[in-house]
Amino acid sequence: MSATYVAIIMDGNGRWAHQHGVPIAEGHKAGADTVKARLRDAVDLGVRELTLYSFSTENWNRPQDEVDALMALFSARIIDETPELHEEGVKMRFVGRREGVLPELLEQMQWAEEKTAANTRITLFVAFNYGGRSEILDAAAQYTGGGEEEFRKLLYAPEMHDPDLLIRTSGEQRISNYLLWQAAYSELHFTDVLWPDFSREDFEEALASYEARVRRFGGR
Repeated sequence: MSATYVAIIMDGNGRWAHQHGVPIAEGHKAGADTVKARLRDAVDLGVRELTLYSFSTENWNRPQDEVDALMALFSARIIDETPELHEEGVKMRFVGRREGVLPELLEQMQWAEEKTAANTRITLFVAFNYGGRSEILDAAAQYTGGGEEEFRKLLYAPEMHDPDLLIRTSGEQRISNYLLWQAAYSELHFTDVLWPDFSREDFEEALASYEARVRRFGGR
């Protein structure tokens, strides 16, 4: 049993920067480099959907200079890397609230989604300005009944599969308002490794831990 659908809480950029004596912005840049490397590994390892928690609704509460640096980094990576990801067959989808996001950044996100829409090698869901409770509230505001499947259609990305495995780096052992609906039955894997240091071997270890488990979904 292999994990086809994987979600990751990429935690530890700030601590990595502190450990290396560099500005936090450098930690976020190192983390972004790790995203690119692990995405390629995901393809090699048979993952079909990779969902990454890049910026939560709570992250707006961070110092303004850090938020500004994150927005600039996010914008630059979309512009610089989308053509390359497109060539590699990556389909990009951004999930989260659009309110409060700079219009030019929203345009870049839409451009990336449209450019890669027909790709089928792997789908990269980027949770940006995302909160699990917000997603459920936004869906509930539109819900008129019909059961779970009708409710799912109102989520930010109804085509997203429920993650088989949810990984969190940096030693914290909580899901921090991430994919609350979708991760109801996900297996969890926690590692002390900080996200910028999360290697292919660490990724393989997480997938191997999943494969060793027996999933019953409430049965016997």
